[in-house]
Amino acid sequence: MEINEILIVAMFASFILLLFSGFPIAWVLGGVGTLFAALAYMSDMYLDTMIGIDFNSIGLVVSRIYKIMDNWILVALPMFIFMGNMLDKSGAAENLMQSFQELFGRIRGGLAITVILIGIILAASTGIVGASVVLLGVMSLPAMLKQGYCKTVAVGTVASAGTLGILIPPSIMLVIMADQLALSVGDLFMGAVVPGLLLGVLYIVYILGWGIIRPHSMPLAENLQPVTWRVWVNVMRSVLPTLLMIIAVLGSIFTGIATPTEASAVGAAAAILLAWHNGRLSLKVVRECLHSTFSVSGYIFAIFIGATMFALVLRELGGDEYIESFLTSLPFGPYGIILFVLGIVFLLGFVLDWIEITLIVLPLVAPVINALEISINGYGVIDQPIMVWFVMLVAVTLQTSFLTPPVGFALFYLKGVCPPEIKLGTIYRGVLPFIVLQLLGLTLLIMFPSLVNWFPAMVYGQ
Repeated sequence: MEINEILIVAMFASFILLLFSGFPIAWVLGGVGTLFAALAYMSDMYLDTMIGIDFNSIGLVVSRIYKIMDNWILVALPMFIFMGNMLDKSGAAENLMQSFQELFGRIRGGLAITVILIGIILAASTGIVGASVVLLGVMSLPAMLKQGYCKTVAVGTVASAGTLGILIPPSIMLVIMADQLALSVGDLFMGAVVPGLLLGVLYIVYILGWGIIRPHSMPLAENLQPVTWRVWVNVMRSVLPTLLMIIAVLGSIFTGIATPTEASAVGAAAAILLAWHNGRLSLKVVRECLHSTFSVSGYIFAIFIGATMFALVLRELGGDEYIESFLTSLPFGPYGIILFVLGIVFLLGFVLDWIEITLIVLPLVAPVINALEISINGYGVIDQPIMVWFVMLVAVTLQTSFLTPPVGFALFYLKGVCPPEIKLGTIYRGVLPFIVLQLLGLTLLIMFPSLVNWFPAMVYGQ
């Protein structure tokens, strides 16, 4: 191996090892990048190598950081985060929970189905997994356990329903992916609608089937009331305000009335109005939402800066060419290479957050995927159909990272609001069937790319 290849391998190995040190991930990324830039510089000085990293190369980081902060698309991130935080405080989810429970109470597993449906609505409203999992856990978990639900079914349903927010638009993950790969945010948002709903349908089918096979694990509630017109009116009254907000955000993007950045501001304003409509708006609530928005935004942008340093040094070392030559040399064929990359992403999800994988891995493998001879129908309106399809595959794979130990964030969010008798092992067992369902959904997307590209083409009028 040449010296730059040794440095590339050592750089990745150092990054993985330092993840377990407890240092913040942004510092690890930036620190590893700085360390190996210095090693490459010294190897040029003392070993007469020709890597080519010098002080001018490091100076490019300043320009890259300026471009990050000057990026108009990324302005949507804090706005969508604020929208999710405000919706969390608005009381909309509690109203949905009560009305849906009345509607589905007579179905075996009706309470679990209610949780999944609210998870879908929250996903299309907030896009923040932590807020969705905690909110669903606080609202539904005590009711499910009181009704006699099996603990593993209850926690698995809550955790998996909460993770839909990372995929169903408006997803902050898709905004970052679009920025990193120079894709249309609107294309990714529209492409994620069917996959997100597909996962929700798979969850519901699983709950219904499990209710038939193991009815004792999901008993019906006592004192069931008949479904009357009053119940339907309550459901519509609960759903309509949130649905109008979703239409205002996604509808304005899909129809071309507003850019994703402009639509994020519309969503933030709509969330404030919804909180006011439910009598939950106060100065304290606004202050808490702003504080949480600043914290999450600062965390994401700090990782942006660290990942910029890491990726720049990796590219200067020839990491792009090294990874491309490695992937193209695999004897798998185009679909085999895609499956190999998805397998790597799935395994990395056990130890890395989706942000690091999106910022580091995705830009490295994207040129290889784009060059594969795979015919994906873009219906004449999608600029890069293979990349839109591949991004959806990665997004669904990354969704599993929220449920896979040891760094499955949804598991720890849920453990924080669970009753003391529910152990972490119970949560692990509960999410296993839903991880299998996510992988099944991923398989369907690989086999039928039209599940991703059909909806954008239909919206564009084809």
